[in-house]
Amino acid sequence: MPRARSEERRGEIVRAAVEVIAERGYRGASLGTVAERVGLTQQGLLHYFPTKEALLVAVLEERDRWDTGGGSRAAADTWRLDLLASLVEYNAMRPGIVQTFSALLGESVTDGHPAREFFTERYAQVRSEMAAVLRAEFGDRLPSGLTPEQAAPLLTAVMDGLQYQWLLAPESVDMPAAFRAFLTLLRGPEA
Repeated sequence: MPRARSEERRGEIVRAAVEVIAERGYRGASLGTVAERVGLTQQGLLHYFPTKEALLVAVLEERDRWDTGGGSRAAADTWRLDLLASLVEYNAMRPGIVQTFSALLGESVTDGHPAREFFTERYAQVRSEMAAVLRAEFGDRLPSGLTPEQAAPLLTAVMDGLQYQWLLAPESVDMPAAFRAFLTLLRGPEA
């Protein structure tokens, strides 16, 4: 039972950290603020997450679990293009999470950022997963003639790039509609 309680408490801390990072960005978020939200001292929070960086990685891993239905990234093996469109629609309903992810992604490109390794590994895996999605949909060649491996970084870039545009101008960018339009381009004139 103590282990279950510890995991539950860790989950509370991660959810509070998501809120604080969405409000203030990673650099503006403090362990003290997160601790206060869950009724702990900063020292008490350090029992669960020894550093701010460890908490950041837990936040990022939790975000990925939400996107894969609560499982591991391996759950992404079941993705199809229409399900990716559903994920984009889902993301449009949770701007705080998208904002947190996008802010951390942007910050992570700087040398020494604690999330850089996480995002580097994540994107290698995501490109591989997107290639598998495209291969399942189109076989070894898309209608454009590109291979799934050539198109996978483009698919990933569209998904993330649309998030940035939508966050900056939600009234001007209909993220789900724009993604569906991109899928029409991928499928080509025959679809």
